[in-house]
Amino acid sequence: MDFRSSDTITGPRTEDVLPTTATAAVKVVIVGGFGVGKTTMVGSVSEIRPLTTEETMTQAGVGVDDNAGVETKTATTVAMDFGRISLSEELILYLFGTPGQERFWFLWNGLFEGALGAVVLIDTRRLEVSFDVIGRLEERGVPFVVAVNTFPDAPHHPVEALRRALDLPDEVPMIDCDARLRASSRDVLMTLMRYLHSLAVPLG
Repeated sequence: MDFRSSDTITGPRTEDVLPTTATAAVKVVIVGGFGVGKTTMVGSVSEIRPLTTEETMTQAGVGVDDNAGVETKTATTVAMDFGRISLSEELILYLFGTPGQERFWFLWNGLFEGALGAVVLIDTRRLEVSFDVIGRLEERGVPFVVAVNTFPDAPHHPVEALRRALDLPDEVPMIDCDARLRASSRDVLMTLMRYLHSLAVPLG
């Protein structure tokens, strides 16, 4: 076979190569209802080009998918989103965003395999889409934090009111965020890591 220079395999891009200082990697899942900002968060915080599986929404989803409150959304995740962020020179987080539409929730089983924790993104305009999501995490025993994504037209509620509405235990951290901003999304992940550390370290 005649291999020419254009056929040469060059390998991964420099920015995609895992840092040589990395000693630990953790799998984290970003979950939430349809249209709460999961793909946006993975894309904004990932240090590599994120893998997305967004597809254009079609008439096939009419009457099947609940897009109330996000009627202008034109694409949806059908499998997962994937990204990576280095929280320190040693610690790497692998981020997996789940599909939000219920008809794709069967994919969650594989995505949660080996996950250390999760971020639940919520939209205060549509709190009801978060109830089943949180219930599934609690059933699985997956530790999680709740991130309130700040949409421009979203109503603001006191933290305690949101906790009551979501029936959240006091120990589960809740943090405001803007999923479009890398620093804000990173703060959410740091909150999750601190929470996981607190669960791992015995009191006393």
